[in-house]
Amino acid sequence: MAKKDMAFDLQADMVIGVPDSSTSAAIGYAKASGLPFELGLIKNRYVGRTFIQPSQKQRERGVKMKLSVIRTIVAGKRIVLIDDSIVRGTTSRRIVQMLKEAGALAVHVRIASPAITHPCFYGVDTSSFEELISVRMNEQKLCEFLKADSLAFMEISDLITAYQSSHLCTACFNGCYLTSLYSYGNIINSFCANKNL
Repeated sequence: MAKKDMAFDLQADMVIGVPDSSTSAAIGYAKASGLPFELGLIKNRYVGRTFIQPSQKQRERGVKMKLSVIRTIVAGKRIVLIDDSIVRGTTSRRIVQMLKEAGALAVHVRIASPAITHPCFYGVDTSSFEELISVRMNEQKLCEFLKADSLAFMEISDLITAYQSSHLCTACFNGCYLTSLYSYGNIINSFCANKNL
């Protein structure tokens, strides 16, 4: 992603990651781009993953409790914000808002995974298409929803290349499930037909 952004001359001053799940991806992006990596966000260690909270209100409250912006680092800066994924969009939208309220001049969101467009039936709490914001919005609409200055996801092919393995589960990105999902087969097939997938 960094190489693609530099080819298009993305104007930014620093890279920050959403702690802790995106720190390694942010460091990698910073090294590849030549931009400095900074700790612009601090995580409250006593708040868990917000996307798995049972209600939208609880997820929004969780984001406010989970992260704090270091204003002296981000104020007046153009930021590349690295996150590991976007599920419902709650966390990403709130982080962009917090960074801009702290004085960031621009926030370019980069997601270190492809867009999640299919539910996961292997233990992650995303069991329906309706929960996934990338099902309802294309990249441009999602960028507008997040109020980011730009948005880009990693391509599946780039993800496979980065991990140097073709044995990754990509079901939530492309609907190619590793096992037969008989109880969900009709739902998935109907959805894919309606979306021309």
